[in-house]
Amino acid sequence: MGIFKIEGGHRLKGSIQPQGAKNEALQILCAVLLTPEKVTINNIPDIVDVNKLINLLRKLGVKVKKLSKGSYSFQADAVDLDYLESDAFKVDGRGLRGSIMIVGPLLARFGRGYIPKPGGDKIGRRRLDTHFEGLIKLGAKFGYSREDQFYGVEAKKLKGTYMLLEEASVTGTANIVMAAVLAEGQTTIYNAACEPYLQQLCRMLNRMGAKISGVGSNLLTIDGVKALGGTEHTMLPDMIEIGSWIGLAAMTRSELTITNVSWDDLGIMPSIFRKLGITVEREGDNIHIPAHTDGYEIQSFIDGSILTISDAPWPGFTPDLLSIVLVVATQARGSVLVHQKMFESRLFFVDKLIDMGAKIILCDPHRATVIGHDFKSTLKATTMTSPDIRAGVSLLIAALSAKGTSTIQNIEQIDRGYERIDERLRAIGAHIERID
Repeated sequence: MGIFKIEGGHRLKGSIQPQGAKNEALQILCAVLLTPEKVTINNIPDIVDVNKLINLLRKLGVKVKKLSKGSYSFQADAVDLDYLESDAFKVDGRGLRGSIMIVGPLLARFGRGYIPKPGGDKIGRRRLDTHFEGLIKLGAKFGYSREDQFYGVEAKKLKGTYMLLEEASVTGTANIVMAAVLAEGQTTIYNAACEPYLQQLCRMLNRMGAKISGVGSNLLTIDGVKALGGTEHTMLPDMIEIGSWIGLAAMTRSELTITNVSWDDLGIMPSIFRKLGITVEREGDNIHIPAHTDGYEIQSFIDGSILTISDAPWPGFTPDLLSIVLVVATQARGSVLVHQKMFESRLFFVDKLIDMGAKIILCDPHRATVIGHDFKSTLKATTMTSPDIRAGVSLLIAALSAKGTSTIQNIEQIDRGYERIDERLRAIGAHIERID
């Protein structure tokens, strides 16, 4: 396993461009299975999870051609359905969580879709019920082998229906939408997820010939069509990476410009960082973060009570950035309560920050109170292990702000979601070394 060796306490300067959106890529790549025609996708991030999914598509028989950096063409005109029932697939499909989204397209186009229980971050329970309940409502027959932890759905023909989702699951909504576009009749999905990445998927499917209305809302109406064609699609910049760089600039008191951020798709993210006292300036489609030489001060609520930042489905604040918020708050003036509602294990990395000298009270698995140092006491360098993608980057940001040399182990977790992060950070002045 690799490690990062980080010498903290250095100011950074320059500009950094966010990669393509990981969470969008995992949906968009699965959608190529819906048509035998060629689909070209641009701005694909070169990260472990996405590369694993591309390799899975290859093994399924999809013709994959790299056109240039971040641009690929895909053609699923000779899909090998036998691979789905092979022992190799049971291993390959288990390697990443995003593989669950191949089920909807396979079911819609070929009448059957299988998946082993997917892996991914160890951040708590993430149910698959929404995915399969939606597919069952479309007419699929569901099967599950408890011994192999292997899921399957089959249907001769899917039929449109009305459904009210129990939770606004992004991947669940994506899977159901991809199945419904080829179903017979009309499908209505209420309490659908409406994140920008899901909107991107719907717009791409519409360019392929689907008939989806209500895009951007939590009420989607889908009129099924008989077949879809090819298209070209360019992915949004990664919102989570943009938030990570905002947090990095604040914690290292550095002046940074984040370029080509697609401001209109950032939602309330900039305002949440402003509530932490961070200056977030819009310059065209760029974000400029000035050097916070005098620190930054957390706002209170109007009645004077402690600020609470919590996650919620879009247009609420994404849970993927709560780890960044928590780290940034360790050097703020004031206190904040971070409430992670969705995953019960995502805050457990705070013990590593406490070891570095942060003042954090872990109230329970979902809530942590942070008392900021106001840079009067710097975090101390230490050796730590990355538990998941987002916590790993949060620890990396803490290490870059800390005094001394830190070591982060299990950096494969960070590589799952961040493209060449060490190279890109060195380009703006970070002292970071990858050691295999």
